Amino acid sequence: MATSLCRVAVLGVLGTACSGQDSPSGPGGASTSRAFGIWQPGSFDTCTKEQHDAYSVTGPDGKVYPAWHPSTGPGGCSFGHEHGRDPGGSDLYSGVGSPPFGYANEVLAAADPANPRDEDHVGHKIEWENDLVLRLGGDGAGSATAVCDVLYKIHQGTHSKDAFTNNLHEVAYHLRCDEGSEVHVTMLLAIGRPGQFTRACTESEDIPAGAPTPANSPVGFGIRYIQDRTCVERHMLVPSGQTSNYVSALDERWNTWNYVERSPGQPLLFFNPHFHVELPSRFYDPSLAPAVGRSIDVCYETTVAGERASGGACDASTAAGASTGVTFDDPRSAFNGSAHSIQLNLTRLTNAGGPAVWYTDPLGRRASPARFANSITQRIAPVTQEIGIDFDGPYIGDGRTYDGPGVRSPN
Repeated sequence: MATSLCRVAVLGVLGTACSGQDSPSGPGGASTSRAFGIWQPGSFDTCTKEQHDAYSVTGPDGKVYPAWHPSTGPGGCSFGHEHGRDPGGSDLYSGVGSPPFGYANEVLAAADPANPRDEDHVGHKIEWENDLVLRLGGDGAGSATAVCDVLYKIHQGTHSKDAFTNNLHEVAYHLRCDEGSEVHVTMLLAIGRPGQFTRACTESEDIPAGAPTPANSPVGFGIRYIQDRTCVERHMLVPSGQTSNYVSALDERWNTWNYVERSPGQPLLFFNPHFHVELPSRFYDPSLAPAVGRSIDVCYETTVAGERASGGACDASTAAGASTGVTFDDPRSAFNGSAHSIQLNLTRLTNAGGPAVWYTDPLGRRASPARFANSITQRIAPVTQEIGIDFDGPYIGDGRTYDGPGVRSPN
C-alpha cells in the first residue's frame, strides 16, 4: 500500500531514506525496481515479506529499491539475513541516505536488456567509518593526512554459486575528506575474469567454473579469491589432536582494482578496496550439483585416515559432538558469512579543474560531463589527490560481526 515517505537529499537528488515504513508503491505511485520484492521468507524466518519490503528507498530514477534493514523486524521477528552496519550512523548519511540496492544493475538492464545482471537480495552489505585519519599522497608520501568519512555498499554473495562464474558486482562508494576530496560513485565492478575464480588457499590457481551471467561480462582487474574443496581438505579436515584452520579453509577475499574513466587510460578516479568475508556457508565443489559444497556438512565428515574438522566453528555449530541435524541454512550454523570487512587501500582522484559531476555507463566507463541515455550520475571532487596507501590500507569493519538472532545462510 502507498505510504508517505520521509525524504533526504541523496547525491543531490531527492530520495527516501527511511526504515520501518509500510511497503510503498513509491512517491506518486513510482514503479518498483527489478531488485525490489525478490526476498521471500524461508522456513526459519519469522518476519513476513510485507514487513521486509517495508524497508525501501527511492533511487535517482524514481523507482523503489530495497534498502538496509536490521536483521530483526517488528516485534523481534527474524529476517534471517543482515546487510552490515546501519548507514544511519554515518556522518555521510544526511547527504547520501541509504544506498538503493541494485541501482547499477537496473541501469545495466535498461542499457542492455538482453544481458542483465541481477544479484540476490541478501548479498548487499554496508560498512562505514567516521573520522578516519588517512595518509595523503599515496605510498612513500610524507606525513600529511586528512580526516575522512567513508561509506561502502558492496554486493558480495557468499552462499551460492553466483561468484564462482560471475565477476560483475555492484558497489556504492562514498568518501568525504576535510582537505576537499569527495567521491560518490555507484557502478558494477568487474572483478577479475568472468567464468572463473582464483583458489584462495594457494592464491595461484585459476579455477574455470562455467559460463558467466551476463554472457558478455567484461574482463576486469582484481581477483576473487574463493575457497574450494581442495582448501577444505587441506585445512579443515585435520588429524586427531589438531584444530581446523578455518581461515585458510573457507575465508574469501575479493581484491578489486577499479576505474571511473573517460576512455581507457583517461581515469577520473581509481580505488582498490579488498572485501573480506569470514566463515561463508559455501565453497566450490565440482563433484556436487550445482558445484556448491556446504561448510557445515564438512563438520560431519571423517576421512579414511580419521581426519575430521575440529574446534572453532564446527564445535560451536554442532554442539561439540552432535552427529547430524544442522543444515547449511540452520541458524545454529556459524557458517553464515556475517563477519565481513573492507580494506580501503588507495583512492586516487584525477579531476583537477574538471566538473564535479560526471555521467558514466553502469561499469564506470565513457565518463562525460553531459548526461546520456542509461547513464549513472557520479560525483568526483575537482581535485587531484591520493588518499590512503596501496595494498596496505586500513580496514573498516574488521573484528565486527553482524550475526544476530535468526541470521543464517542465505546471507
